[in-house]
Amino acid sequence: MSVPVEITDYSAPELDVYARLSERELLRHDEPLEGLFIAESPKVVTRALDAGYEPVSFLLERRHVEGEARELLARCGDIPVYTAPLDVLTRLVGFRLTRGVLCAMRRKGEPPMDEVCASARRIAVLEDVMNPTNVGAIFRSAAALGMDAVLLTRACADPLYRRAVRVSMGNVFLLPWTHVGADWSERLHALGFQTAAMALSEDALPLGDPAVAAAERLAVVLGTEGDGLAPRTVAACDFTVRIPMSRGVDSLNVAAASAVAFWELGKK
Repeated sequence: MSVPVEITDYSAPELDVYARLSERELLRHDEPLEGLFIAESPKVVTRALDAGYEPVSFLLERRHVEGEARELLARCGDIPVYTAPLDVLTRLVGFRLTRGVLCAMRRKGEPPMDEVCASARRIAVLEDVMNPTNVGAIFRSAAALGMDAVLLTRACADPLYRRAVRVSMGNVFLLPWTHVGADWSERLHALGFQTAAMALSEDALPLGDPAVAAAERLAVVLGTEGDGLAPRTVAACDFTVRIPMSRGVDSLNVAAASAVAFWELGKK
């Protein structure tokens, strides 16, 4: 384990990844490699390491060096470790750290769609879900409730944004996922999947409809916050399904709706 370095200079360039680079800048940082992301909390860092992601450096509360982060630091070998009291770290990064631990990690190349779907029976497709909190919550539900993989259109928030990773509790590292192009629907059909659009429509089937549940391979398609799925996407799907509602409520937040859908359609 490296000897921890106490932070004395906020402007030190080695702290840029934590204090001054945006999520998009991290994505392109250190080219021609795959870029970086920030994992937050010991549990999340552990899951990232278990999934094969390479740590670059740590930023953590001084007290965690011999506390919650001790095993992590020993596991990661001779990489830089920067420490300070929590109030100093909060001023540096601009938010209060969850469990006092951040780790900068290298991204990996995304697998091709065919590989992600190869052994899957139930998958989630996210179309333009742009809120990182929602993306993280959807991944957490997908991992817990029977989904085998996740596909995301290019306009979605990146699953490796710090907030998405944290909200998912590191479950972004437990499921295979990748970004897809505009032809994802045709490619899914070619792979033997039927597709179920979650949409408010007069002719939508209730979520528990036997015809939907009977699909051997099924992709549950969820749309962007507010507008939902594009009409062309709904038209291209084999089924349109809705969650039956009470008391005049018309819909749920996309993350909440995903949990209900995964629970019902992820049954095997």
